[in-house]
Amino acid sequence: MDWSLFLNLTVSGLTLGAMYALIALGYSMVYGILKLLNFAHGDVFMVGAYIGWFVLHGLGGPLGTDIAPDLVLLLMFVGAMLGCGVLGVGIERFAYRPLRKAPRIAPLISALGVSIFLQNSALLIFGAAFRDYDTYHFVGVKTFQVGNLFISGPELLTIGAAIGLMIALTLFVDRSRTGKAMRSTSYDREAASMMGIDVDRVIAITFFIGSALAGAAGVMWGLVFGQIYNYMGFIVGLKAFTAAVVGGIGSIPGAMVGGFIVGLAEAYSTGYLPQGSIFANLYVFALLILVILIKPSGLFGQAAITKA
Repeated sequence: MDWSLFLNLTVSGLTLGAMYALIALGYSMVYGILKLLNFAHGDVFMVGAYIGWFVLHGLGGPLGTDIAPDLVLLLMFVGAMLGCGVLGVGIERFAYRPLRKAPRIAPLISALGVSIFLQNSALLIFGAAFRDYDTYHFVGVKTFQVGNLFISGPELLTIGAAIGLMIALTLFVDRSRTGKAMRSTSYDREAASMMGIDVDRVIAITFFIGSALAGAAGVMWGLVFGQIYNYMGFIVGLKAFTAAVVGGIGSIPGAMVGGFIVGLAEAYSTGYLPQGSIFANLYVFALLILVILIKPSGLFGQAAITKA
């Protein structure tokens, strides 16, 4: 067995999985509270990538900035997370909240409409040309080696930052008062409202956090892969949704684990399966079908309780 290939595919899979996991968290959090599949979430990720690019170039980067690269990176993440968080709240307020009591198909169609709106708005505003983060000139391509394992600076940053954000989210949901309100609202919205919890505020916070994480993933994608474009959120969003379903839609730990599973599955299929570089998406979605057939609620999900 070629251990060098295996280790480097593992690094690629973990890098992809970290980004898929951050996006999948948004799907799971929103579904856990509203039972809504927010198919516009992948395009929020795309907007985050563009915000990061504009922050980078607005500060004179990647070639002419006089600001320390570490500070520029921080500002890129902060700008993308705040911008996408506000966008997520706006989407919830104007596209989903008016349909909260409508049949479940209505908000789903609205989500698809918002997705198409964001894609074409990005095309209209930013153009069809690919934008390049130019990672080589900005953060360099320094590669760290441990035996047969090679990992680049952007990959290391992506994995580390994603894990840090996941830990922060877990602590926030488990220990903060708002996190407890989110869990209560997820369990029973009407009962939470009767207990004095502002359900609309909790839902808005949920959209803000989930969208902010997607914005961070957008910046990571630009740093790792360089180029961004207006339709990038579609297939990435579907893979992140696959991660959420594999892990158990509505489960935060499930979204994290599912993201890494999908990322590793994509990387290993590229390296080991026939024509994996061409049919990697086929193998990923085949994994989704397999999990649904074997365990429809996902690895960490629980079967829905039907009231008599």
